[in-house]
Amino acid sequence: MTVDLPDLLPAELRRSWVVDGTCPDLDLYSLFRARQIADLHHTAVIDAKGKLCYTALDRKVRCLATGLRNLGIRPGDVVGVQLPNNRNAVIADLALAALGAVALPFPVGRGVLEAECLLRRAEAVAVIAAVAHRDARPAADLHTLTRAMPALRHVVAVGPGAAPDGTVAWSELMRSDPAGFVPARPDPDGAARILVSSGSEAEPKMVAYSHNALAGGRGNFLASLNPDGTPPRCLFLVPLASAFGSSGTAVTLARHGGTLVLLDHFTADAAIEAVRAHEPTHVLGVPTMIRMMLERLDATDERLPAPTALVLGGAPLDGSTATAAATAFGCPVVNLYGSADGVNCHTGLADAVPPTGGTGVVAGHPDPRVAEIRITDPDTQEALPDGEVGEIISRGPMTPLCYVAAPDLNARYRTPDGWVRTGDLGYLDADGVLHVVGRLKDVVIRGGANISPAEVERELRSHPQVRDVVCVGVPDPLMGERLAACVVPTGADAPTLGTLGDHLTTRGLDRYKHPERLLTVTEIPLTAAGKPDRTALSERLTG
Repeated sequence: MTVDLPDLLPAELRRSWVVDGTCPDLDLYSLFRARQIADLHHTAVIDAKGKLCYTALDRKVRCLATGLRNLGIRPGDVVGVQLPNNRNAVIADLALAALGAVALPFPVGRGVLEAECLLRRAEAVAVIAAVAHRDARPAADLHTLTRAMPALRHVVAVGPGAAPDGTVAWSELMRSDPAGFVPARPDPDGAARILVSSGSEAEPKMVAYSHNALAGGRGNFLASLNPDGTPPRCLFLVPLASAFGSSGTAVTLARHGGTLVLLDHFTADAAIEAVRAHEPTHVLGVPTMIRMMLERLDATDERLPAPTALVLGGAPLDGSTATAAATAFGCPVVNLYGSADGVNCHTGLADAVPPTGGTGVVAGHPDPRVAEIRITDPDTQEALPDGEVGEIISRGPMTPLCYVAAPDLNARYRTPDGWVRTGDLGYLDADGVLHVVGRLKDVVIRGGANISPAEVERELRSHPQVRDVVCVGVPDPLMGERLAACVVPTGADAPTLGTLGDHLTTRGLDRYKHPERLLTVTEIPLTAAGKPDRTALSERLTG
């Protein structure tokens, strides 16, 4: 039995985007295969092993697909993938697409308990994982789940290193003869991938996407940042297994015939070297990563080859980071507002630094070929006029099918006509530009007063002694919660609570929004998905 993944968008609307050419109406492997035939020896992947062309990649994909089919993987089966950013993750993505199976990638670094939750709820029949990654043994850890999860029939262990007892060696599957492999031809509007959201729910949300939603809707997002239409060369600093990273295999390769530049583990030095050595057209990451790179560049005063765009998402982008990055990288900085839930909007290439103005963060003009955006009253769901703050809702070619094994989330976040409720607050101005103000849930409640950490972070990043900052709530017996600022100083002299408070006063923030705790750190810790790890910071503050 496979998990039920219904499409909660009206079928006639979904098909209309195929009819008008917005979506390609081909499955991901067929799109990739067409790109491979068009340019046999174009470089598909650059990783620690070097370059891999489209034809060599396709042969490896067919070998793996043959091996997985021999294990009994069938169309519609969900297969987990926990691999670092390298060619094997790409091979797994495409092989599962060729089988008509549904990929469930999740980043390395996520623990076995969270993996069990994901694999169980998705009714996964197999999982592909590394024998070893840094200090962890993912394949062996995941194999322990098979005793309590009868549906999980196979753990495929990817070397180097010997496959643990009871697992299937990736190297054996890759020796399969691909000569007789005939790819499946799954429905392009059927499920291709499950994205895992690191949102605000008690458990991670899983969101099912179709081939058309990935290659079409998300593909149109990258097309808008690639004005000359040449195959892009994209350096992904975020994991391919993250929602942000879903624009890797499906979009960069299958839709656009480009090249993926991959680092199996992000460090500022490795990322800078990759920009210098491989000259990517697009660098995709989160603002914290870029701030780490800027600090290293400041120390070396090194000039980099200019990409077409630096695309930053996953966390709010402040003006000082954007300005410094535009200067250091010599290209436009694009502020990307998006999530696994099905929303996407960005500021585009027209400005070197994303525009500012009004309240909140400017997210740009919504693109209906990606996702249409409306603002509604959070309680009544009635549409609000321009300029009024309400909940951001989204619907368009990139809209996902549904939440996986979560009827409660479908009832809460999907409207009967297919709109996705994001839980974010924002407004559309008179020019149709989206401004993101905050989240309905992401607040610190101090003595009954709501404080938006994102608002305070945005203002603190303009302080000359603050390189980076994350604000979190800490429990307090009197006030319920108090706001803490976790600061990476610009230099040797760290700011004090007093100087931060004075700065926020000059920026117009009310006194009750000022941080009351200060934690100085050398760098902001990141989650496995590449976002600031607020939980780790909270534990440091309360430990």
